[in-house]
Amino acid sequence: MTPDAGIDRVERADRADRVDRLDRVPPQNLEAEQSVLGAILIENNALNRAIEVLSEADFYRESHRRIYAAIVELFDKGEAIDIITVSEQLSKSGALEQVGGNAYIGSLASQVPTAANVTFHSKIVREKALLRDLLRSSTDIASKVYEASGEDAEDLVDFAEHAIFEIADKRTKGKLIPMKDVVKDSFTMIEELYKKKELITGVATGIYRLDEMTTGFQPGDLVIIGGRPSMGKTAFALNIAEHVAVDNKETVALFSLEMATEQLVMRLLCSSARVNSNDIRRGKVNKEKGDWNKLTTAAGRLFDAPLYMDDSSNINVLEIRAKARRLKLEHGLGLIIVDYLQLMRGRSNMERREQEISDITRSLKALAKELKV
Repeated sequence: MTPDAGIDRVERADRADRVDRLDRVPPQNLEAEQSVLGAILIENNALNRAIEVLSEADFYRESHRRIYAAIVELFDKGEAIDIITVSEQLSKSGALEQVGGNAYIGSLASQVPTAANVTFHSKIVREKALLRDLLRSSTDIASKVYEASGEDAEDLVDFAEHAIFEIADKRTKGKLIPMKDVVKDSFTMIEELYKKKELITGVATGIYRLDEMTTGFQPGDLVIIGGRPSMGKTAFALNIAEHVAVDNKETVALFSLEMATEQLVMRLLCSSARVNSNDIRRGKVNKEKGDWNKLTTAAGRLFDAPLYMDDSSNINVLEIRAKARRLKLEHGLGLIIVDYLQLMRGRSNMERREQEISDITRSLKALAKELKV
């Protein structure tokens, strides 16, 4: 195959990629994609910088995705990356001709004089990929709206939120931070703690021994309450929620997958009033002992507490994230409680329940770090 023939094939594939209804090419920058691949081919260290920003799916052109996948595969095996090895890797998988052959691989390397700008070009490719994701999600949302037949508008809003937040999750990538920046931020935190001279620096639970050991729940903490069935895990969590919301005046979001909000509030009222919840469930209110007055006083304490509850039984982490983000934006947020972990749904592609629980736990930890709760 001649060099021109290989490049022509790639250009024809590009024209076939025009997928939207108006026959417009989705956001992309082929020159930036070519520059990234070319930089990696002429300097292997460039991949270390690109891989921090990009994934295979970020490339618009199918041939570029395949070339990048071949490069990453070589990298994983610890092999050299150059025109010859990449071409050989593509040839083994039967993809060499589809990407334009040796001629196109060679042209990528020859058109990039230096790998100095690989990070900048990688960010351009990443940005265009995010725009395509946004376009794709917007199209899906519009289609759902047009096709809705008796579907609740709130469900469509939730669908739209999930789609957009998934894109936001993809956008966030961590990076290595130099020690000088970390030391500076940490020292600032120490100075603030010194000025406050408080024994509890996080969210106080109201349980003295626990607060003494932890100095309160710190922003970004994921705390799991473990115990056998019917040993008081929910009651323990409710006591903490009450203290944080009523005594500390900090906003609490409580997601209950097991109990209805009315049941939770009844337990809160009984706990706060120090009356027997079993008696209340049976309709036995001992007026002689002042139970009614105690319950009325407890209701007054809880009435204006910044405690928000959601008893959706099939909620997932994505929905919790969406609701928690909105609550933090509108009212601030100090604590999120999920009751309980095993009832939550994870991603549908998990083979085993243990993997699903592990994925849910990681996602909740990421949420705690993101919202600093």
